[in-house]
Amino acid sequence: MAMSNNVIGAINFVAMLLSIPVIGAGIWLATETDNSCVQILQWPVIVLGILILVVAIAGFIGGFWRIMWLLVFYLIAMLVLIILLACLVVFVYTVTARGSGHPEPSRSYLEYRLDDYSGFLRRRVRSHYKWDKIRACLSSTSVCAELNQTYRMAQDFFSAHLSPLQSGCCKPPTQCGYTFVNPTYWISPINNAADMDCLNWTNDQTTGLCYACDSCKAGLLENLEKEWRRANIILIITLVLLICVYVIGCCAFRNAKTENLFRKYKQGYNT
Repeated sequence: MAMSNNVIGAINFVAMLLSIPVIGAGIWLATETDNSCVQILQWPVIVLGILILVVAIAGFIGGFWRIMWLLVFYLIAMLVLIILLACLVVFVYTVTARGSGHPEPSRSYLEYRLDDYSGFLRRRVRSHYKWDKIRACLSSTSVCAELNQTYRMAQDFFSAHLSPLQSGCCKPPTQCGYTFVNPTYWISPINNAADMDCLNWTNDQTTGLCYACDSCKAGLLENLEKEWRRANIILIITLVLLICVYVIGCCAFRNAKTENLFRKYKQGYNT
């Protein structure tokens, strides 16, 4: 019995360690500019990681101190958390499966279109109320200002590999035909009615640029998708390891119960 309990405790210690990458993935998302402005995924990931840690601690204590009700709680609660983690992994994969950049002639950076992305993500940025908050958050960062310090000549800028956020929010769409002065200041063409984003562009360096454009929303979603996919890799690996740990824990728990029943039977037989 003691041996099985020690095994259960050791297994749950591993489960405690597995909560760290989940919490870390959530914290990493929270530190990224776009995710910190949108605030969709990071808190569910952090909360789920903390719950895994708490449940694993309960299993660890129950295993080493032979507290049966704690072990039962661990088995039920961890199963629920594994299912929730699997659902989160599937959800992230589903909402990030669509969307990609579009190349433009003589440009190294890509252009982004809002309609390319999943309905769930589009709904997060279509509302004026939600977007005004996100827009204020994004415009307060140095995402666009950094471009002016890096690129002085038009050809250098056109050859740059901009982030989706920079491409969508810091310059007018290429199809508008604006003339480059610097990365965040462009001369309007005679006819700029090719797209509403062409009309939404402004050279105002504080609240203007293309933060009101659909291309900015699309660039934000592309950035989110890239970061979510990276976080999802961590979640998938953790999910697989948690399932393995859980199965081993179930086997150890069953063996512990069998040993306990055999010990009681043996004591009854000897008496």
